[in-house]
Amino acid sequence: MNLQKRLDEFLLYIKNQRNYSPHTIKSYRDDIKVFIEFLADEYIDISVEKIDHFTIRHFLSFMSEQKHLGKNSINRKLSALKSFFKYLIRSGELENNPVDAIIRPKRPKRLPEYLEESDMNTLLDSIIDDTFLSLRNRTMLELLYSTGIRVSELVGTDIRSYDSIGGVLKVFGKGQKERIIPIGGAAQDWLDKYLARGLVKYQDHFSSQDNPLFITKSGNRISTRSIRRIINSIIRKIGLKLHVSPHTFRHTFATHLLNNGADLRAVQELLGHVSLSTTQIYTHLTTKRLKEVYKKTHPRS
Repeated sequence: MNLQKRLDEFLLYIKNQRNYSPHTIKSYRDDIKVFIEFLADEYIDISVEKIDHFTIRHFLSFMSEQKHLGKNSINRKLSALKSFFKYLIRSGELENNPVDAIIRPKRPKRLPEYLEESDMNTLLDSIIDDTFLSLRNRTMLELLYSTGIRVSELVGTDIRSYDSIGGVLKVFGKGQKERIIPIGGAAQDWLDKYLARGLVKYQDHFSSQDNPLFITKSGNRISTRSIRRIINSIIRKIGLKLHVSPHTFRHTFATHLLNNGADLRAVQELLGHVSLSTTQIYTHLTTKRLKEVYKKTHPRS
């Protein structure tokens, strides 16, 4: 079997049948190509049915020891190979997937980055609402911090998503799962101010409940990329020596809630996490903070 030919067919399959992104297709192509080149050097003329979990382990060992790849890169290659062999099984050229017998290396836990309360206040207060767009920017970031919603959920909101009487925002998370999120008093004040000014500047747009809540200068729904650019611009302006992304606001929201005594399950519900274990990553941050306080304050620390 010509594996290179099968790879080309597989790439067409995930492009046309599975609608994978160009980025994913390129990653799969590069990772599987490395495996095929490894086979050509180490297992000359090996047939695909002879590739087993020992072959895969040899490949991973080679990648780790000779190419010095980390656990994340190895896991990515395993995912690509698993999909490729699954395609070959579907095509009737294989019976079993050799990757299934491989135990994936555990990825190192990365603690979420978050801002201290003072840094968050500095960031938000640096936005002067002297124009409609700067008011929009302040309102968006206030909402991200106040609610902990994902930036994709924020840009997906419409005017009807906001219930000013109940002080809540309705968003649709992963899998279009609906969630009702309470809005803090400060964020609600900014949102009311934004809507009032929007009604004056863009009366036709803000008169309809079906229109996007946050818009560009031309009146189109704002994009996640635009929000990232806005945040980057603010960070450069105030000279904050930290990496801040839209997701940093979500991490900061959860961390500040837990630091101030919020129940973990309540935070899980607010974030829209299906599993509590996903939310528990934030307890590492709060434990770290407690240890720092202990070391600074206990006489025998």
